[in-house]
Amino acid sequence: MQYSIVGDVMQAVKLHFAPGDRAQAEPGAMLYMKGDVDMDVSMKGGLLSGLARKFLMGEKLFMATFECRGRGGEAGFAVPYPGRVQAVNLNNSAIIAQKRSYLCAFGDVTLSVAFTKRLGAGFFGGEGFILEQIAGTGVAFIHAGGNFVEFDLAPGEQLRVDTGCLVAMDPTIDYDIQFIGGFTRSLFGGEGLFYAMLTGPGHVLLQTLPFSRMAEEVLSAAHGRVDEQKGIAGIGGDILGNILSGDS
Repeated sequence: MQYSIVGDVMQAVKLHFAPGDRAQAEPGAMLYMKGDVDMDVSMKGGLLSGLARKFLMGEKLFMATFECRGRGGEAGFAVPYPGRVQAVNLNNSAIIAQKRSYLCAFGDVTLSVAFTKRLGAGFFGGEGFILEQIAGTGVAFIHAGGNFVEFDLAPGEQLRVDTGCLVAMDPTIDYDIQFIGGFTRSLFGGEGLFYAMLTGPGHVLLQTLPFSRMAEEVLSAAHGRVDEQKGIAGIGGDILGNILSGDS
C-alpha cells in the first residue's frame, strides 16, 4: 500500500488503497474516504484484548477497519492535537510506545499491552505500568505533540528525558526512572521530580510538546483570561462589573 504524510502543524496520513488492501485505525481518527473504500468496526483480538485496550491503555474498545472492495480508493487519518506523524516500518518486529500515540496501520500489525519492567518506572515514569506494544509486519503510524526528536543509542549509552516527552522506543531500550535530586532543583526546576533514564542499544523517539504540557498552558491562559484583556473596553468592563457587583 502506498501512503503519504501531509501538513506541517497538524499532519494527516493519506493511504492509497489497491483492490483488497486493508488498514486499521483508532475510531475517530478518520479524516475522509473516497473511491471504493468501506469502513467497519470490530473488537480486534476478542473481548479480553478490547477490554485491555480500553481500560489499561486508554484506547478505544473497538478498532476501525478500512478495506477496498473495488477498483481502488483513498482514506485520510488526522492527529487529534497539534503535532506530527511518524511512519514506523515493522518487519516481524515491535516498538514500545506511550499510550494513545497509535494512529493507524496497514499490514499484519497488532496493538497490545506492554508492562514496564521495573517498579520505579511504573510508579513514577509518567505512563504508569502500562505502555503500548505495536508489533507485526507492516507500517504503523504514531503521532506526537510538536515535533519528533530521534536518537540512536549505542550499547550502554544513556539518555535522560522528561517523562512526558518519551513517545516510543525499541524493546531493546532499558527504561527506568531517576530522581532529579536536590531540594531546589526538584521543587523549582519545573521538570518534576524524576527523569526517564533510557539505556541503549536502540532507537528512541521524543516529542517536543507533550499533550499534558499543552493542556496546562491552555488552562493557565484560561484562568488568567482577565489579565489578557486588552484596551480601555476590557478595563472599563472590569470596573463596571465590580461596581454592579458591589465590589469597591
